[in-house]
Amino acid sequence: MMGRIGEAVEALVEVVARLRGPNGCPWDRAQTHTSLIPYLLEEAYEAAEALEEGTPERIKEELGDLLLQVALHAQIEAEAGRFDLGDVASALREKLIRRHRHVFGDVKATTPAEVRKQWEEFKREEGKGLDLARPALIAARKYIEARPDTVAPVPSHIPPPEKVPARPEEEIGKLLYSICVLAHRWGVEPELALRRHLKRLEDGE
Repeated sequence: MMGRIGEAVEALVEVVARLRGPNGCPWDRAQTHTSLIPYLLEEAYEAAEALEEGTPERIKEELGDLLLQVALHAQIEAEAGRFDLGDVASALREKLIRRHRHVFGDVKATTPAEVRKQWEEFKREEGKGLDLARPALIAARKYIEARPDTVAPVPSHIPPPEKVPARPEEEIGKLLYSICVLAHRWGVEPELALRRHLKRLEDGE
């Protein structure tokens, strides 16, 4: 028997299918995976902002907007006969069980740090290494988490801005990576730290 959550998700799928159907919304019908990417990214950042704000009603609204993007992409695939939102949920469930062997298996992990390390190891076992599709600061942070023993030390100085090096892009890359190393050691998410600092600047703090 389908519960309240299942009924709500099924009703959402029906609405999205109608919007994409022959007598649906012209805008929704015209969308493709590629055309929806900017909206997916926008909704993800708006959801992150709502989570930081902490207001339950806004969190619910922004998570809904993000879920709509998932539902739209799943509906496009359903129309092509490849998979639907149910298949997405089933695949996610299987992955969560597979990567949480300390809960569903016999692997031991007693701290969040041990869990993160094992998660990255499981990803590598599945052939998934460094993912540069995500924002670069997040990718660097995850690389450092997965390979803490190979991380270079943080440099003791930063060159003056008026002294441009021979390969400035390479030097900036090194400095940004070093910032990620420092953030990892201090337990800070560099992407969020930069976002919050920009917000403070915008607010005149």
